[in-house]
Amino acid sequence: MSTLKLAVIVGSVREGRFAPVVTSWFTDHAVRHGGFEVDVIDLAEFDLPLALPSVSPAMDPNPQRPAGMTDLTRRLGEADAFVIVTPDYNRSFPASLKAAIDWHFTQWDAKTIGFVGYSGASGGLLAIEGLRQVFNELNAHTVRNYVSFPRYYLLFDAEGNLMEPEEPAAAAQAMLDQLHWWATALTAARSLAPAM
Repeated sequence: MSTLKLAVIVGSVREGRFAPVVTSWFTDHAVRHGGFEVDVIDLAEFDLPLALPSVSPAMDPNPQRPAGMTDLTRRLGEADAFVIVTPDYNRSFPASLKAAIDWHFTQWDAKTIGFVGYSGASGGLLAIEGLRQVFNELNAHTVRNYVSFPRYYLLFDAEGNLMEPEEPAAAAQAMLDQLHWWATALTAARSLAPAM
């Protein structure tokens, strides 16, 4: 199995967020999978202004970005695949995540994306469905399988361990297998011809 670069993106930046717990759990599975070199990208560490450049990154792939975004842009560009870890905020995904997405285009183009969601009732599915539409517009491929944690606060113990790990672990494995298959195919396709 070829080793691909997987960027795991922590989508929430709010104070007191649970995202690092979910991300740590998933990252352990991604590393054990064996098909990926894993890079955790925490959006809380970057300057992500909501005011976007005057020309879309779809038309100008290298707009003037804030200096605090340079490392983020490089790491997104180097990734072969992505997994977005996201909560639901008011039936959608965090503004920080949308800003990171909208400041870039070629970094997502013709790459594959998976999702890990968590929230009170829906388990992040409302955010995931919204993100599928966004990434489709960016010519990225989102895989069908996902991992979801509804009522996440009942599922993890005080140390951040899942109390019943078997089903989420199986979901993570299935999603990572699917992600690796698509990422391998799209990486090969990008090397042959420019994305359409």
